[in-house]
Amino acid sequence: MLVRSLAGVAVLLVLSACGGKPAIAPAPPSPPKYADFVFPAATSNLGPKELIDVHDRAWQFLQAGDTKEADRDFGSILKISPGFYPAEAGLGYSAFARKDSQAALAHFDKALAGNNAYAPALAGKGDALLALGRTDAALDAFQAALAADPGLNSLRERVDVLKFRLAQDNIANARKAADAGRFDEAKRRYESAIAGSPDSEFLYRELASVEHRSGDDAAALTSANTAAQMDPSDVRALTLVAQIYEAQKAWTQAADAYAAVNAADPGDATAAKIDAMHENAAFDAMPDEYRHIEESPTITRAQLAALLAVRLKPWLQPARGSAGLVVVDTRGDWAAQWILEVVRAGVMDTFPNHTFQPSSTVRRVDLAQAVSRTLTAIGQQKPKLFAQWRDAAHPSIPDVSPSNLNYPAVAMAVSSGVMGTLENGSFQLTRPVSGSEAVETVSKLAALAKK
Repeated sequence: MLVRSLAGVAVLLVLSACGGKPAIAPAPPSPPKYADFVFPAATSNLGPKELIDVHDRAWQFLQAGDTKEADRDFGSILKISPGFYPAEAGLGYSAFARKDSQAALAHFDKALAGNNAYAPALAGKGDALLALGRTDAALDAFQAALAADPGLNSLRERVDVLKFRLAQDNIANARKAADAGRFDEAKRRYESAIAGSPDSEFLYRELASVEHRSGDDAAALTSANTAAQMDPSDVRALTLVAQIYEAQKAWTQAADAYAAVNAADPGDATAAKIDAMHENAAFDAMPDEYRHIEESPTITRAQLAALLAVRLKPWLQPARGSAGLVVVDTRGDWAAQWILEVVRAGVMDTFPNHTFQPSSTVRRVDLAQAVSRTLTAIGQQKPKLFAQWRDAAHPSIPDVSPSNLNYPAVAMAVSSGVMGTLENGSFQLTRPVSGSEAVETVSKLAALAKK
């Protein structure tokens, strides 16, 4: 007891000597001047009770508004015990009370050098950083203080407010950056906003848009899909997913994505997109001979048969008595199935020797015959429309007179608008048909069939 008392006396004497005169602790203020400051409590292992008592007294001076006396006592403690980091935090709060945020930050950092999980210093550092305009770093300090001492409930609301403010600032600045084409900056700001508000689906959607515009479609798909999963009714996110898949020619995924769009917001345009994606998927699954038709300077009978059978399948029904038809030269041909379908539908014929001659070049007269027969097949389901084509089928064509055996077929093909004339209104029966002409012709037939 004697030793401890002597130690206490020595401490007080040194403190008095350092301060120049004894100080009397003020009565606890009511209310304290800086109630939101977190008291830098000191545990008994940091020094004797007398030292801790002086530390408490210094805090009372500070709360009474006397920063000069508070600094004197905190500084005296540190001269006796440089490792007494609560006093360093006390100096930080005293500097902050004088609105010297930079000095306060330095003191809090010194305190944290002694204990990097010291919640009062972390909270004070957050205050100083916030006053210096370093909001991101302030939020980190406040969150670290809460992690070190979950009982600091007064900080929780401040953390929530800061998160909201940061999210708003990040979103506004991200949008400005995106509008200015600064995509890397925009992405960083959106990612920061998401870190602060991970449940906000619109942030993922806007991030996806920026990623897509910057050319990073892999990241854009991830972000857009996240937004869509969080809100299955987010049409913009769903549409972006569909558009990215479509641009990548991932037709099946694009069709599924457009179907999700249509489920959320039904519309004819979206339904047409779904059909187009399925058609593209089917096209990609076709043999090379079919997929390269449009690029070919001429087309074969096999290619024309495939075009007609694939694009007009719902309107090509087998003709009566076609079950016994025999085609002897298409076994193993890439278009064998479609050749048989158009022959059975009566749209294209075999030759007298039962050959189809799939590799023969298609002429305009051959195409006109196929068009005329297809129009007749369509007309069985649309008799009024067929009557219009038939009644108007008397055009004047310089190189195909009405007495020509091919005139009826050519006249119907031209009058229906499916085929056109060439130079000087001529038809040119024997001119080879290009792939693009064949595709355009069959597309017009399909459009008429859908009327």
